[in-house]
Amino acid sequence: MKFKEVIGQDDAKQRLLHLVHEGRVPHAILLCGPAGTGKMALAMAFASFMLCRNHIDDDACGVCQQCAMLANWAHPDLHFSFPVIKPAGMSSEHKMSSDDYAKEWRHMLMSGPYFTMDRWLAEMNAANQQAQIGVGESISLLHKLSLKSSQGGYKISIIWLPERMNAECANKMLKIIEEPPSETLFLLVSEEPEKLLDTIRSRAQRIDIKRIETSVIEQALIEQRGIDPQAAHSIARAASGSWLHALEELAADNEKRTFLELFIQLMRLAYTRNIKELRKWSDGIAALGREKQKRMLLYFLHLIRENFIYNFKIEQLNYMNVEEENFAKNFSRFVNEANIFEIVDLFSRAIRDIGQNANAKIVFFDVATRLIVALMRK
Repeated sequence: MKFKEVIGQDDAKQRLLHLVHEGRVPHAILLCGPAGTGKMALAMAFASFMLCRNHIDDDACGVCQQCAMLANWAHPDLHFSFPVIKPAGMSSEHKMSSDDYAKEWRHMLMSGPYFTMDRWLAEMNAANQQAQIGVGESISLLHKLSLKSSQGGYKISIIWLPERMNAECANKMLKIIEEPPSETLFLLVSEEPEKLLDTIRSRAQRIDIKRIETSVIEQALIEQRGIDPQAAHSIARAASGSWLHALEELAADNEKRTFLELFIQLMRLAYTRNIKELRKWSDGIAALGREKQKRMLLYFLHLIRENFIYNFKIEQLNYMNVEEENFAKNFSRFVNEANIFEIVDLFSRAIRDIGQNANAKIVFFDVATRLIVALMRK
């Protein structure tokens, strides 16, 4: 993995390289930003750079022995930690760790450094389970990092979504980060850093990863995917700075399109006060996995914001694809100053409740019925 393979993020690349050139690489770096902006890609590229022995033009060479091992992410001095579920058939005493799903993780990485939690859950066949990083991970990682470097250089630990560490794991991980073994580098890749322990955040040098510039996404779509310039421009604007969103627009089984259809159904049923069909809608959504439900609700929040802004008729403020805009032409007037905060709060509370394992049927039917009242406000 090379820096040149990361979409955009030139400022972050230069900041990481600057730390190396000045000999000021900290023992822990916290890469923060929205999903799809390339945090994991940056972490993997930086790890490759630190392990490579023959840099070329401020990048990993791609041909040395270290890079050969990194080609399939099997370098003995590079360790990945990530959220997992309890493997099927394991006893209740088993302390799950990333080692339980090392094969699946490597398989996913080989397809590229841009992926979602839902993609990872699918790799693990998680169904409705929520993944977390448990205490077994901190025990396993401490053992790995206490060993001498296999190749005589840095030992690097990339922790994907450290905010999913449970309390016991977070406290043990804090001790490792506070007193790391020599020549150890932690790269924490986070989407919700506010959920991390304050003490962990304070011991890592934070680098905020911004959304990718629209022009950069547009160019990458043209060069890497062979997309027509006009279509690339439209997709890049709708991607809102996320390469993942851009890829979703290209996917044949576009989840975003499914979410749009569900949003349209919900709003039409709520407007017509069709309680019977709203219950059916709620029951259908309840059958989805919780991670997918949360992702759907986040998309609903995005659409509410876009429909509210659409009323101002300022094109450069809107980030919708053609299908979303076609619905907004007639629907946007129902999202106004009288109900925007109420609807946003409605979906936000639903995200919180689903995250806390509330009964999904009750949560979504409550949202559906409350929308009836909200959409009547003018």
